[in-house]
Amino acid sequence: MKLTVQDIQQAQARIEPHIHRTPILQSQALNKIIGCELFFKTENFQKIGAFKARGGCNAVFSMDEASLQKGVITHSSGNHGAALAWAASLKVAPCTVVMPDNAPAVKKAAVAGYGATIQLCEPTMAAREGAVAKLTEEHGYTLVHPYDADEVIAGQGTAALELLEQISSPLDIVMAPVGGGGLIGGTGISVKALSNAQVIGAEPENAKDAWLGFKSGQRLAEYSPNTIADGLRATVGVRNFEVMTETVDDILLCSEERIVEAMRLIWTRLKIIIEPSCAVPLAAIMDQPKQFQGKRVAIILSGGNVDLDALPW
Repeated sequence: MKLTVQDIQQAQARIEPHIHRTPILQSQALNKIIGCELFFKTENFQKIGAFKARGGCNAVFSMDEASLQKGVITHSSGNHGAALAWAASLKVAPCTVVMPDNAPAVKKAAVAGYGATIQLCEPTMAAREGAVAKLTEEHGYTLVHPYDADEVIAGQGTAALELLEQISSPLDIVMAPVGGGGLIGGTGISVKALSNAQVIGAEPENAKDAWLGFKSGQRLAEYSPNTIADGLRATVGVRNFEVMTETVDDILLCSEERIVEAMRLIWTRLKIIIEPSCAVPLAAIMDQPKQFQGKRVAIILSGGNVDLDALPW
């Protein structure tokens, strides 16, 4: 059965007691520099420092008690792992997170801090999935996929639902970064059901599997990304790709240099800390400014868990 905006509204009611309703920020100086009216949905202020808290919370709170007490498992470079660990801790349920050994130290520390057991693996999707399959077979854990799951997509879609409630006058465009596709998929469902705005995804040129799939109509199962936007290195999921092709109007690319420039702009103009993945939609606007001139554009800032000892400048 296809996900609908009703599923996202139900997710919103389910997770509302546990998450933050994150504010919208604006900067007149930034609007002047970029040439359009920008609204930033600050999910870097969300629980665990990223929008992933929404999907993790919805997945955990949708599960039956018996499955929960056996434990949940996922694979993650950081934010989803922290989200699942946090949500599981609310239910006092065991949680295991398989993490690539090159994941940022700040993200490993966050996952451990929420009480999860961390299993390190080689930094490939095959190694991550292999470790999860082995541990699931041994212990009977329930997999909560980082993005390719209806409950996760529905949870992530609540960020756009809130955004539309918070901005009273109509938007022209809503943008989100694309990694595994949970956020852009949930955003697409929410925005298309409740507004006339375009939905545009943004992706690094060096991690463009979603863009290639979107343009060809065929999802890429294998892709080797090489980007500073560590949260966007995942390959788009099967469910996510299907939702994306139905609800997203376009995906735009940006360079690594522009990601750094956009990240610095947000740090200096909005006075907030965001991670590189967050800066990708603004970077895409800066790389292709014409189609955004004079428009009202909302950007979901996905997270703020940046490694302060490894800044990209």
